[in-house]
Amino acid sequence: MTNSVKNSVSTEMLESKDFLYTKGFTLEGGEKLDQLKITYNTFGTFNKEKNNVIWVCHALTANSNPVSWWQGLVGENFLYNLDEHFIVCANILGSCYGTSGPLEINPKTGKPYYLSFPQVTIRDMVKAHELLREHLGITKIHTCIGGSLGGQQVLEWSIMNPTLISYAILMATNAFHSPWGIAFNESQRMAIKADPTWKDNSAEAGKIGMAAARAMALLSYRTYETYKKTQSEDNCELVSDFKAISYQQYQGEKLVKRFHCHSYLYLTIAMDSHNVGRGRGGVEKALEKVQARTLLLGIGSDILFPPSEQKYIQQHVKGAVYKEIESLYGHDGFLIETEEIGGVIKAFYKG
Repeated sequence: MTNSVKNSVSTEMLESKDFLYTKGFTLEGGEKLDQLKITYNTFGTFNKEKNNVIWVCHALTANSNPVSWWQGLVGENFLYNLDEHFIVCANILGSCYGTSGPLEINPKTGKPYYLSFPQVTIRDMVKAHELLREHLGITKIHTCIGGSLGGQQVLEWSIMNPTLISYAILMATNAFHSPWGIAFNESQRMAIKADPTWKDNSAEAGKIGMAAARAMALLSYRTYETYKKTQSEDNCELVSDFKAISYQQYQGEKLVKRFHCHSYLYLTIAMDSHNVGRGRGGVEKALEKVQARTLLLGIGSDILFPPSEQKYIQQHVKGAVYKEIESLYGHDGFLIETEEIGGVIKAFYKG
């Protein structure tokens, strides 16, 4: 990664490691990467039986350090703690946090790929996880857990390698991306492409467009009640300078400081591609392949991945359990309501 690009993206990493696969990596679309780099984090250690692996699959703009973004669930003194578990999280293919993606160096040119990077799918991300798993000597995953795009990876992996995962925990996710979700993603991509710099081969590309896209996305992550509770005004005389305006601007600027618009484009397209039934005779036949004990956790106020999508998976995965929690924060509840989520997971294990 060039210094200019590296310095423009805050990785928020802690002791991350890199695995380089040099045998060639063929993507679902047929294109090939001559080499694949996977940036990942591990926490804790294997137990004697090596049956304490917790594999965390992260969501759209997160990184491979769940201790930093899933506090209350992963880390010291939490459900998935470093004393009892060997926790693994790999940065996803196409991201800008170290794994092969638009910002990484193309070995053929010696320059970052930017928009010459091939398009990836959720299935490609999981295929990369499989290579890392083999590299780490993991033959069994006790629990594979993720929400949103992370949950899409968990489900895909549970189908791709049915005997690998003992417990699959999927939060606020789906078996195929909905027209509603795709429309949200395309609207964000339109915002990015309205920025005339989005095609630039630069660390600064598309920043204004991505800020607008992130502000747009936040409306799908939260709810009417979220904004009513957190952004309402006490002063009825105001005609400008509303809290909600500064909040949207802040959220857009916050992402710009840590992410890159090309990765954002690639990953939203990858999310659109998610359909476990592709090449498997349909979604329901694919879901029949899942052998892991499966927990579907829905957020009652989620408008982006509504509970009906998790219930659909539960209905077609043998023995799956569905639980629903309420949250003021809509889709983002899977990242915020960690205490309640931890209780649901503990009960599921005792099942």
